[in-house]
Amino acid sequence: MLYFLFIIRSAFEDFNRNKIRTFLTSLGILIGVSSVVLLIALGLGLKAYIKQQFESLGTNTIYVMPGNMSRGMASTMTSDVRFDEKDVVSLKKEKNITAVVPFVSGYASVQGDIDTKTFEYAATTAEVFDVMNLEIEYGIPFTKSDVEKGAKKVVLGPQAAEKIFGSVESVVGKTIKMKEMVFKVVGITKAKGGGGLGAPSVDEHIYLPHTAAVSFNATKKYMMLYLKAANEAAIPTIKQDATKTLLKRYKKEEFSVVEQTEILNTINSIFSILNSVLVAIAAISLIVGGVGIMNIMYVSVVERIREIGIRRAIGALKTDILYQFLAESILLSALGGALGLLIAFAVVLILRNFFPVYIDAMTVVIALGVSSGVGIIFGVFPAKKAADLSPIDAIRYE
Repeated sequence: MLYFLFIIRSAFEDFNRNKIRTFLTSLGILIGVSSVVLLIALGLGLKAYIKQQFESLGTNTIYVMPGNMSRGMASTMTSDVRFDEKDVVSLKKEKNITAVVPFVSGYASVQGDIDTKTFEYAATTAEVFDVMNLEIEYGIPFTKSDVEKGAKKVVLGPQAAEKIFGSVESVVGKTIKMKEMVFKVVGITKAKGGGGLGAPSVDEHIYLPHTAAVSFNATKKYMMLYLKAANEAAIPTIKQDATKTLLKRYKKEEFSVVEQTEILNTINSIFSILNSVLVAIAAISLIVGGVGIMNIMYVSVVERIREIGIRRAIGALKTDILYQFLAESILLSALGGALGLLIAFAVVLILRNFFPVYIDAMTVVIALGVSSGVGIIFGVFPAKKAADLSPIDAIRYE
């Protein structure tokens, strides 16, 4: 124990003699570790955010989407297939489906008391509030009767209400202008959160009857259908029945009937691949930092040749020299890793106000382990060179 404490103390004494060099040498590791940790934190935060958003819709929700999900999200996003009222009527006949909610979304400029801003709207039916687990905090939701009549009514998310009117409490009863039409605000939803990375939050959505949005949806086609299952046990049966019903009008590759876990698995796999690529790119700076450590350690060996010779002459073993220089390399790298981790923590605390990011315990362990590993890999060759020096030649060195 005392032996290792002596080695560590000797390493820090050398760092103290060369403060600027120590800092600059650790800088590459610092940048590499902080970059990798931040990217991992961002990936973890996004996964957690997406999972939370889907789970907030309830576990009994099934999605009918255009395109073939088995080919990836790109198939769904690029498909030109749209659903219509015939599909809604057909699916409502299935015994285990308690609600079929058509969905048309887009962006529109909304004029209110304060300013004109762009928001995402959802033209849909009255069942959307039940299917999406949206609670009304102020006012009431639009009703089935409103949808049948094509009533010009809207329900605002709390953030949308705040941005349009400057408050939430006194908004019900006021009007907004959207796509040259005037809509009456009948309700405000309870805050659900979300909207990381600049993405629109459900708290910024505007909900209106799809029958009132004729100019929004001239083709009367729907981008997506939400199905509400009677219970979780009925989901597999509903998927089969809904697929059979839709196959009467569409080809197999033109639509997908999926549950939350399937969508989450697809999204998670995409993020995992993307995050791995980004982390690999950021890890290049760790390699560069490792090369910098190896270079400085070689310089340190040359500067301390006489010291090595004297130590060997008075009884130090090759392993003593090897461990000393290897310890310096590991400590240099670990120091950079620890500082990089602290910087990453500080940045995450700031980013939490805007993006869904967090650092878990495993990320900390990996960061410190990798930085120490870099010190071992890139420090072993200079340490071996120092240990292999001939004591006589080293003492004679000028």
